[in-house]
Amino acid sequence: MSGIVVVGSANIDQVFRVERIPSPGETVLSHGLSTALGGKGQNQAVAAARAGAATVFIGAVGDDAFGEQVRSGLSDDGIDVSLLRTVAMPTGTALIAVDGTGENIIIVEPGANGQVTALTSADAAAISEASALVMQLEIPLDTVVEAARIARAAGTRVILNAAPIQELPEALIETLDVLIVNEHEAAELARDNGLDAEPEGVGQRLLALTPTVVVTLGAEGASLHRVGAEPVLVPAHRVTAVDATGAGDTFCGAFAAAVVEGMLPDDALRFAGAAASISVENHGAVPSIPVREAIETRLK
Repeated sequence: MSGIVVVGSANIDQVFRVERIPSPGETVLSHGLSTALGGKGQNQAVAAARAGAATVFIGAVGDDAFGEQVRSGLSDDGIDVSLLRTVAMPTGTALIAVDGTGENIIIVEPGANGQVTALTSADAAAISEASALVMQLEIPLDTVVEAARIARAAGTRVILNAAPIQELPEALIETLDVLIVNEHEAAELARDNGLDAEPEGVGQRLLALTPTVVVTLGAEGASLHRVGAEPVLVPAHRVTAVDATGAGDTFCGAFAAAVVEGMLPDDALRFAGAAASISVENHGAVPSIPVREAIETRLK
């Protein structure tokens, strides 16, 4: 087995630069608009590929100019797009407002991502032959479960970034090898499964669901939790953030690449944290994702 298969979403991001995030009912003026590749699946696939992993992307785009932009962008990063569908509807689109501190709000129209259904025999073969399957929750949940079951049956490691957070069915939970969530998602998932949702120690409590849990903590870093081991906290690099869009996805993709490469979990966490720290120093989702050399330089 080798490489990573990402099953997930692909969007075009329309990013507005604002002085501050508007309150409900408030209008603010933007001082800049850019269009870039995004979507959690696409972001994580690019992060894995740029971190050095052979990567296949399974998803869907529309039969429009944005769809062609996504396909060519993934190809430019050396990602195998032979299993990327084109469907008769618009490509997924995200409207993002980013303020002067790098904080953001995001509205997503799934578009073609909602058509990532009924995995083909070719999809199943790619998943079965991979070292790891990486998924998120911006495509139909039934497809996520189906892909995870295929991976589990083949012995492919299953890595789920449970975002955007929603209640996970038992059929999915029982397939997971690694769960990656932020603090908010960790609390929601704990609550959904009858666990104590208090932030302190929530990563350890989520081990009731899966053998490895990673909780990303924003500016505080990330914590690693494994059954039978003490938790590990890796502090974040101190940087000046300009845009947090895609930072979590950069972390997930880089972490998956490091794990597939054979890094120890602690080292994979540090590698992913370094990648995420670079991404927040730059604007956009895919445009901000670093290459392997940059990550290694940051680690030094």
